[in-house]
Order: sequence, then C-alpha cells, then structure tokens
Amino acid sequence: MERYRVKVWDVPTRLFHWLLLLLTVGVFITGFLGGGLIELHGQFGLAIAGLLAFRLVWGVIGSTYARFAQFVPGPARVFAYLRGQWHGLGHNPLGAFSVLGMLVLMLFQVVSGLVADDQISFAGPLRALVSESTANWFTGMHKLSVWLIVGLVSLHTLSVIFYAVVKKNNLLFPMFTGHKTVDDPSLKSARGGGWLAFVLAVLVAAAVVWVANGGLNPPPPPPPPPAW
Repeated sequence: MERYRVKVWDVPTRLFHWLLLLLTVGVFITGFLGGGLIELHGQFGLAIAGLLAFRLVWGVIGSTYARFAQFVPGPARVFAYLRGQWHGLGHNPLGAFSVLGMLVLMLFQVVSGLVADDQISFAGPLRALVSESTANWFTGMHKLSVWLIVGLVSLHTLSVIFYAVVKKNNLLFPMFTGHKTVDDPSLKSARGGGWLAFVLAVLVAAAVVWVANGGLNPPPPPPPPPAW
C-alpha cells in the first residue's frame, strides 16, 4: 500500500504546544513552592496569557489543522468517530474537546491570576480593577482550578500513550516533526498560516501581555507632599 507524507502541524502550533507545556510546569512548581518564586510565577502567567492570545488568533488565521473551524467537532463528527468512521488529520473529535477544555481552563487560570490577591506577597497586575470580595473569590478559584488542569494534562498524556500502545498511532511524533505518514491520498497537507498571519498573531499576543501587565491601569496617585 502506498504511503503519503503530509504536513499536519505548522511550526507556530508546535511551538505553542511545547512552550505551553514548559510554562505550565513552571507555574505549577513556582506556585506550589511560593515564597520568593511567586514573582516568577506571575511572569510565567503573563507569558501564558500571551501564548493563549496567540493561539486564539492562530486558530482563526493559522494553517489548516490549527484552525478551530477545522477541528471543533459537531455531533455528526463525534458520532462518526465513535462508530470508527471518522478519517482525518489533526485533532480527532474527542481530542478536540480536550484541546478546547484546556484552553478554557488556562484562560480562566490566567484571568483569575491577574486579579488574585493572597494578601501576603502577591497581587495580580489587574487586582485594582475588582473589589476585595471578587479578588478573594478569584484567588480561591485560582488555587482550586490548578488541580483541574493537572487532571486534564494527565488525561491528555494517558490518551497519547493509549493511542501509541494500543492503536499504534503515534500522536507525539507529528508534534515534533510537523508531518505524518498516511495511506489515504485524499488527506491533504496543511496550508495557510504564513508570515503575515504569524506577525499579526504575535502583535495581538504582545498587546494582550501589555494590557494584562497593567498597561491600561490608571497611574498611581502622586505621593503626599513632605511634612515640614
């Protein structure tokens, strides 16, 4: 049977995947240890905010299999997958739910961290925009939802192992190389997502990081005049 090598994941999508993994490990460790690492925890969180903003834009203007319109499943696609009748590249319908769930959780984690206040050593860059009760609620949820992320990452890892061992389908290798070998000539290589789209996504990500870091916050009041 003839085999075909097709491009699935573009470089920006692969970089997003691995950078998000590294930063997620970083925020978990620094948040868990706390102390002098809490400022680094905040910086990692800002970097994740930029990555997520990039991915949301890239999900619209990136290459074929990175686009939400291509992989977000409808009921028909899910049922076809469960019956073993789905044939495609990129995220399968169940994998797509995992990706969307991770994006939503990470977005909530970033937003909650931006307004969190542990009242000891850290307050998010946008803490002043919400009330104390709101900040306290987000702080509690920020600490709780991290375990949901750990659970989803663990489930994602186990599914990759299951596909590699049981279904003999290595999902990890294409995330390194960008390519996959298939036997269906109707499956086409990814297209689109050129340099102009990449620059636009990076600019949006940079703007989001600037705003998230308090770029639009009103300036602090001037110090009181010295007493004579």
